[in-house]
Amino acid sequence: MRIRATVAAASGALVLSALAVPAAHAASADPVISKVTINGGKSTVLGVTAPRTITVSVTASHASGIESGWLILWHGKDQDEGMDGALLPNEDEATCKAASATTSTCSLTITVDPRVDLPKNALAGSWHVLAGAEAKDGSSYYSDFAATTNVQRYSKLTVNASPEPVKKGKTITVTGKLSRANWEDHAYHGYATQPVKLQFRKKTSSTYTTVKTIRTNSVGNLKTTVKASVDGYWRYSFAGTSTTPAVTTAGDFVDVK
Repeated sequence: MRIRATVAAASGALVLSALAVPAAHAASADPVISKVTINGGKSTVLGVTAPRTITVSVTASHASGIESGWLILWHGKDQDEGMDGALLPNEDEATCKAASATTSTCSLTITVDPRVDLPKNALAGSWHVLAGAEAKDGSSYYSDFAATTNVQRYSKLTVNASPEPVKKGKTITVTGKLSRANWEDHAYHGYATQPVKLQFRKKTSSTYTTVKTIRTNSVGNLKTTVKASVDGYWRYSFAGTSTTPAVTTAGDFVDVK
C-alpha cells in the first residue's frame, strides 16, 4: 500500500488536502493496533534552523498477517476543521518487520524542518498521531487519535558564579539565562517567569542538592546570591514544560579561600 499526502496552506492554516489510506471497517476481523511509537517514546525537540529526522512505528496484528502500516502527526482539534499542522512520512511505504505470523511492526521516518513545518510557536506541545494498518487479506483499520506525542521548542540555559575565587563567608552571585527557540523569527528569546533550581555540589561530592528555586525575569535572566562556604560547583536546572524540554547547565566551580 502507498500513502500519498499533500499539505496546502488555506487561511493561514495547514490542511491535509489528500490522503489515500484504506477506509476503516467495523468488522471484528480488522487489524488491531497494539502500539504506536514516536521518536522512541521521547519528545521531538526542534531548534530554529536544523531539520530533525525521527523514526515512527505502528505495531499491529491480524490473523492473515500485516501487509503495511502508516502514521501521520497532526496538530489541532480535528482534521475536518481544526487542523493547523501536519508532519508526513518521508517514505511511500513502511518497512515492516514481523514478530510472528500475525504481528508486525511497521516503521517510517519523518523529517521536521522548523523553518517549513513549524511556522508558529503555538504548534509546540501535544500532537495527535493518525496510525493505521493493512492486513494481508486486504482489510484495514486506522484511527485519527491513535496516540499523542510532544513537539517542543529547544531550550538553552547558562550559569556563571562569581567572584572566583571568593573568601569564605562572602557573597557569591549566580547569574544565568533561560532561553528557547522561537519558530516565528528563528532566534532564541528568554523564557520569562519560569522556576529554575539553583543547585550545589561540594568539590568532594558527586551529588548536587537544590539550594533554592528562583524564577526568570521578563527576559529570561536569572540572578541570586548565596554565602560562600566550601569549594564546589554551582549550576541551574530547569524542569521543562509541555512545550519546552528540561535543561541543566554544567557546574561552574568556585574556589573558596
